[in-house]
Amino acid sequence: MNPKNRSLLLLATLGLALLAGPGCASLKRMAKNAFQKPRLSFKTARLAQASLADATVDLVYQVDNPNPLGLNLASIDYAFFVEGKQVVAGTPPKGLSLPARGKADLVFPANVKFADIAPVVQTFLNQDTARYKAQGSIGIQTPIGVLRFPLEHEGTFEVPKVPQVQFESPRISNVTLQGATVEFPLTVRNRNSFPLPVGGISGALKVAGANVGNLSTGDLGLLEGSGSRQLTLPLKINFLSAAAAANALRSGGNAQVKLEGQLISGSQKVPLDISQLLNFRR
Repeated sequence: MNPKNRSLLLLATLGLALLAGPGCASLKRMAKNAFQKPRLSFKTARLAQASLADATVDLVYQVDNPNPLGLNLASIDYAFFVEGKQVVAGTPPKGLSLPARGKADLVFPANVKFADIAPVVQTFLNQDTARYKAQGSIGIQTPIGVLRFPLEHEGTFEVPKVPQVQFESPRISNVTLQGATVEFPLTVRNRNSFPLPVGGISGALKVAGANVGNLSTGDLGLLEGSGSRQLTLPLKINFLSAAAAANALRSGGNAQVKLEGQLISGSQKVPLDISQLLNFRR
């Protein structure tokens, strides 16, 4: 039977079955034979958003309806596990309205808080990927009753990596007997393929082993995937309180620069310990 005749038969049979009421078993059997079962298939897993504190993982399934009438989602039973631990899983935010002879995506979001997965978040962030498992079922309302489909899939998602932070050659200006202003260029590179929010970088700075002050970037916003941000942080250094750094700053040349502080992403604070030998320019 060609698809057009099958569709006409289905619509006609369903109409007769509804008119005949609950007692007509033969018409119901005909409707069941004419109805084609929708197909459910896994499509993709994606990070909808991520920080160093948590991530939202979307599992996307595709539902294909070959019938000449629309269908709707009736029920959901869904669980999501990361590294063997169950996390908060949501239901499709828009439900499912499946068009006649059409396809629709069914998106299951799950929020993964890394502190719930590993006792030390920094240890978890050192992984390249994390294992996940989804299981459950959905029910789709059809003219022949609710049809249930299992939801089972295992895979991995990319674990967010701490951005790379490094100094470039500082520039010395406004040198006096008492001190100098030094501009510290800083490059922040997002090592992830997806955008990552950076709430700020701050810490205590040492030059040639002497404490010279504190640096802070303020909120850097969202770093594009595989992108970088360059900024310059000025700092006034008092030679009297940083005698060990005075010679290097007065004459230029090389000096060891060390930043001990933190990087904030989401609600997570990650310690930073940067040490570089830099050339100070005049």
